[in-house]
Amino acid sequence: MIRKVVYAMKLVLGLNVPGNRLKIYEDDVFLVSYPKSGNTWTRFLIANLVYPEKNPDFSNLNRLIPDPEELAKRILERLPRPRYVKSHQFFDPRFPKVIYIVRDPRDVVLSEYYFDIKRNAVAEGYPLSQYVSGFVQGKVNHTYGTWGENAASWIYTRRGDPRFLLVKYEDLQSQGTTEITRLARFLGVPPDQQRLKFALQQSSADRMRELEKKQAHLWSSTRETRKDKPFVRSAKAGGWKTELPEACVAEIESAWGGLMHEIGYELVVPNLAHAGRER
Repeated sequence: MIRKVVYAMKLVLGLNVPGNRLKIYEDDVFLVSYPKSGNTWTRFLIANLVYPEKNPDFSNLNRLIPDPEELAKRILERLPRPRYVKSHQFFDPRFPKVIYIVRDPRDVVLSEYYFDIKRNAVAEGYPLSQYVSGFVQGKVNHTYGTWGENAASWIYTRRGDPRFLLVKYEDLQSQGTTEITRLARFLGVPPDQQRLKFALQQSSADRMRELEKKQAHLWSSTRETRKDKPFVRSAKAGGWKTELPEACVAEIESAWGGLMHEIGYELVVPNLAHAGRER
């Protein structure tokens, strides 16, 4: 009974966290990705691009690029517009303008595996092969579908729409200036070279690691996680090539090889690679 009263009071006062019941405005821009695909890094890039004077860091990131699964409804509705909103949701037709960050699922699963250890969702030493099977089957600890379901839901429904920008995590790493210029133009921010350079420097993996050391206790995603495990790890593409067993690679490519090939990810398991090219 008490819980129901507390919940009702939160609704009345706007203190509830809206999640996917967020009130959406026509000038909202959503930064969407499957978890562990570079969303936090891209939030830093956009925050430093749009709000350089506010010195974005882990203490104010949730206010600058808000997360409707973390902030109260009342706060979200009072933020200045246009809002730049973080999301991991699969396709939602209400989202007016979307930047979708996609990352190679063979790297995503490793990043998610280590993060789940950091937040004690799985035990240290949990078999990686078992984790990969759960990842492919959609049994990981969130409600955003599988990597393939999430990515396909946005790419196939919005591809070619001027309100949709697909950004590959790997391209952000290898050609940062080109990709941040695309982001700036999509957001309507003048692509001034000094501004772009500043945003890239302020959002570098090294700087984010330093901020994490000082501010992990201030940020919702790291506050209650293990301090002996970093949130910002190698921040490199292709780690799966040395860390994922071949059977795990085959399981992922078997599940989503066609979509991976279409996005531009090279398949390495011989029979699956051929099948991917034929699709």
